[in-house]
Amino acid sequence: MRITSRKAGLAGLATIGASALLLAGCAAAPEEDNAGGSDAPDFLPCMVSDAGGFDDKSFNESGFNGLVEAADEVGVEYKEVESADESAYGPNVQNLVDQGCNLIVTVGFLLSETTLEAAEANPDVNFAIIDDQLDADQDGQPDVDNGKPIVFNTHEAAFLAGYAAASYSKTGVVGTFGGIQIPTVTIFMDGFAEGVAYHNEQKGTNVSVVGWDVEGETGVFTGGFEAGTAALASAQGLIDQNADVIMPVGGPIYQSAAEAIRSSGREIALIGVDSDVYESDPSVADLLLTSVMKGITPATRDVVTAAAEGDFSNEKYIGTLENDGVALAPFHDFESKVAPELSDELDEIRQGIIDGDIVVESKAAFTE
Repeated sequence: MRITSRKAGLAGLATIGASALLLAGCAAAPEEDNAGGSDAPDFLPCMVSDAGGFDDKSFNESGFNGLVEAADEVGVEYKEVESADESAYGPNVQNLVDQGCNLIVTVGFLLSETTLEAAEANPDVNFAIIDDQLDADQDGQPDVDNGKPIVFNTHEAAFLAGYAAASYSKTGVVGTFGGIQIPTVTIFMDGFAEGVAYHNEQKGTNVSVVGWDVEGETGVFTGGFEAGTAALASAQGLIDQNADVIMPVGGPIYQSAAEAIRSSGREIALIGVDSDVYESDPSVADLLLTSVMKGITPATRDVVTAAAEGDFSNEKYIGTLENDGVALAPFHDFESKVAPELSDELDEIRQGIIDGDIVVESKAAFTE
């Protein structure tokens, strides 16, 4: 477990637009005085990562960047705690409660139970969670007044990625695999597969998807969110099936996919998730067709800054194409390699999804 308390610096990372989010917190003194003054000098925002860690160049790191940006804007200290594994979630959250954090942001679906229990036990502390609804009774709404869900309908943007993958593929096979089979992973895979199917329908192609079956809800999963042997083998399995576009869903597992692609000696494109991986991890930039982005950084920033201003609501934020909470990244170095008409087609499809003319479905989709 790593706990850090520090004054925020400049985040310095590019972010996509996001709608304003509302959250609030009470006051408790941080460990050190804040130089330069602040409208909320006693506000202490905190964050707990999942097992992927804050240096995953993806999901956790995006959330952490939002915390840093907000703390810098408000002018307060913050604390972050990195979880080594799932057994650390509960102790890490309790540690931050004990240190007087006013707002605790937890990163990821796997912290759902821990976050809900902590919110129920500590009604004077506000909580927010990325990628979960805090909805144990499954009525579609958070079960606590002091817990804010931050969720993303990534199947909408992944649909665009699937269409782009099908357009780009030379072998007629594209693939996706995930870390753990949970809704916030499979929602990407659903949208990706449906986008491929839509391309086949519109263009008369016959591109197949390996690694995920939407109807059967079966696919390839590594069992965790770490780069390593399992992720490498999963990616290699898709390559062996002739996939020439691969979308790994699960934090740093894309790094192992990149390793497998380079070892293959073939022209295989990678699709990133959560952030624009071209920007967040230049080491794989040359492989990236595009990325399916969540606005995790701006969403987290807005939650924290609103909490510091005393404006709390447990109303869930749902990132969509319409509110720019999810998006498809530029093609960057692949711009000259994709079909000239692809960008215009994707703009039309994006608007069709927003207008409801094109229906993208997933059992994992979030509703108001």
